[in-house]
Amino acid sequence: QYKMGKFEEYDLYSKNKDFLVSDSVITFTDTNGKLMALKPDVTLSIIKNTKNEQGIQKLFYNENVYRVSKSTNSFKEIMQSGVECIGDIDSFSIGEVLMLAAESLNEISQDFILEISQLDILSRVIDRLELSGESRKALIKCVEEKNIHEITAICTANAVSQADADIIKNLISVSGKPDIVLPELRQMLKDMKLDDEITELEKAIEIFSSSEFKDKIIIDFSSVADFIYYNGIIFKGYINSVFGNVLSGGQYDKLMKKMKCAQKAVGFAVYLDMLDRIDLNSESYDADIMLIYDSNALPSQVQKAISAFNKEGKSVLAVSEKQENKNCKQLYYLKDGEVKAFGTDA
Repeated sequence: QYKMGKFEEYDLYSKNKDFLVSDSVITFTDTNGKLMALKPDVTLSIIKNTKNEQGIQKLFYNENVYRVSKSTNSFKEIMQSGVECIGDIDSFSIGEVLMLAAESLNEISQDFILEISQLDILSRVIDRLELSGESRKALIKCVEEKNIHEITAICTANAVSQADADIIKNLISVSGKPDIVLPELRQMLKDMKLDDEITELEKAIEIFSSSEFKDKIIIDFSSVADFIYYNGIIFKGYINSVFGNVLSGGQYDKLMKKMKCAQKAVGFAVYLDMLDRIDLNSESYDADIMLIYDSNALPSQVQKAISAFNKEGKSVLAVSEKQENKNCKQLYYLKDGEVKAFGTDA
């Protein structure tokens, strides 16, 4: 576990303002005249204190940070939790961090999506358009918004070929489950020599192939992070009933290099202030399904019924008789090997 003090020299943040969630920083002058800041971020401090050593460091933190809250738009002391993996990063390291991100989201709400992208692919496609600074910045904003109309206008204004314009528009239009998106991606980008980057994405998300979170994973290239700091795999986590991402992360080798660290790195943070937006008035359930099985039911029959519901993305509470103190959306019973609807509480 990584622990840090409340203060850092302001210089650390002023040099990397674009990396911060908010560029508003609370500052004060120390007794020695040095400008200090209440920490708005943890990752920068971790990198600053990282030693250039072989191997891999796996860190987690629960720290208070001080910045403008997304939920209140005012300065707030916010508990931020996160994970950082620094050193000899490989596909498993990235996959492991992605799995931890999914598990973190699941702890908050089972109704979540982990959206994954590969920034090097997006960067190469955008570079191909040869746009000037302002036009490039405008295009990236349109990519985030999936604004095809404005992308077309920018490409037309900058004399981008129809073929190249179609690639960027098609790339951000492709979104969905990995087993559907990855083959489309290979076909779409077959002339751009991006096989290594696509394979890297494929390897990183392979960890979910037999996971309970498999259906929660989406590939979407409208997920964008700052190209100055990030590279490779990036991701954002969303939960139902909260507008905006509650989790964000990715590979930040470029930031490591900028801060004169030789290692690679990947990590994420959970923005706990965003959880203030969860609708606490919505009814909570112990499970989607209460499955009541009779005394003659075999364990294998009960498990088969549970698995069938699980494949539909539904959680199941299996009981031998109705539990009045449990709140479930639907009631089913298992009798003589058959599952039948019993009623609905929702």
